Amino acid sequence: MILYYLLSTVYVLICFLLLVVILLQQGKGDMAAAFGGGGSQSAFGARAGATLLSKATAVLAGLFMLGALTLAIVGQRGSSGSLMTGTPAPQAPAPVSAPASVPAGGATGTMPAPTSSAPAGTTSPATTTPQPTSTPSPGPAPQQPK
Repeated sequence: MILYYLLSTVYVLICFLLLVVILLQQGKGDMAAAFGGGGSQSAFGARAGATLLSKATAVLAGLFMLGALTLAIVGQRGSSGSLMTGTPAPQAPAPVSAPASVPAGGATGTMPAPTSSAPAGTTSPATTTPQPTSTPSPGPAPQQPK
């Protein structure tokens, strides 16, 4: 575990140095050159010899990629490899069983006829037909001022 923290510290140092080296480099021209408006320069700027800063950038970029791979491998060794390890498996729902008694009428799979609890001679609210109600007609629409 101490190796992981040591590698992380070195990796952060490499990231910081790479940032500084990139920011210290001189630009290759103005923004017009990036959009095709370059004057006498070629498409990618004037070719200059490799300076110390460009060599340092290449070395630090290589160390950056190697450090990322190393940290990923070292960090995974202590883990089980899955986020779901140790989580109990979900339980399947209990199967629905058929009712134990047979409904009235003796037929299976049919619903019994509804019974009415209303006194004899009256109708239940579900069987009454609603009477249409008359709604008052709206008056003339108000006139808009001119």
